Amino acid sequence: MIQIAFSALYHHPLPEGHRFPMAKYSLIPEQLLYEGTFEQKHFFAPRPFENGAIEAVHHKDYVAKLKEGTLSHKEARRIGFPYSATLVEREEHICAGTTQGAEKALDNGIAFNVAGGTHHAYADHGEGFCMYNDIAVAAQYLLKKGRIKQALVVDLDVHQGNGTASIFADEPRVFTFSMHCQKNYPLRKEASDLDIPLDWYTDDATYLQTLAKYLPPLIEQVKPDIIFYQSGVDILSNDKLGKLSVSVAGAKERDYQVLSLARKHEIPLMASMGGGYSERMRDIVEAHCNTFRVAAQLY
Repeated sequence: MIQIAFSALYHHPLPEGHRFPMAKYSLIPEQLLYEGTFEQKHFFAPRPFENGAIEAVHHKDYVAKLKEGTLSHKEARRIGFPYSATLVEREEHICAGTTQGAEKALDNGIAFNVAGGTHHAYADHGEGFCMYNDIAVAAQYLLKKGRIKQALVVDLDVHQGNGTASIFADEPRVFTFSMHCQKNYPLRKEASDLDIPLDWYTDDATYLQTLAKYLPPLIEQVKPDIIFYQSGVDILSNDKLGKLSVSVAGAKERDYQVLSLARKHEIPLMASMGGGYSERMRDIVEAHCNTFRVAAQLY
């Protein structure tokens, strides 16, 4: 059975006018339940996280600053969120959701986190609306527990997964693949194990052909025990921060490519939602829900 991590903390209120669309985290499960794609039994609330799991990836002094609220103004501004203890707790729940979801994916084939994909968080600092790196925490946890020997990160957010690439730069057991808009945030890119930069206004055909060229042989090469899929929908043509020209239908076909390859090769897959900043909330929710709908079709 497909399992989906969701916590009420995911929808943390931000000051009015803040551009990060927190409402999507409650609207996605509401839509999936309303249309009957999933039932309440498919959702689980992340359990309290094990002590030390986040510190296995993030520097202890940085974690302490977040917990104690002692970030400098510059450090907080770099993250992009106004600081609050509840927001830090939310980030902990996101890491727990992706980690526990990954364990469920190993058992059941696939799992989701309604939030997550906080790929701009480095070991020693946060940036780009990311405090902790949930994919990195989950991958490191599974490696430490001996549940996997090799992970593949498939990051298809419009922005490069710079934090994830940095964290695993010297870790051969985690292969990082990022296909992103080249001239976009972050200005300074890190070196993933494989980076595929895309030009502005890349359309459906070019995007999907590029993914089909690189992902199948990459899976054959890496032979991962699990795939962490960053399924950001900020690739949409009307995204305020994206600069690509992919349609909602094109994003759904992207999801089908990734999930069907994982299914074909019997590789467990853990999906995190990543970014989405379209003007219309319904476009964000529809594109994210399509990822879940594709999974319901395939699994």
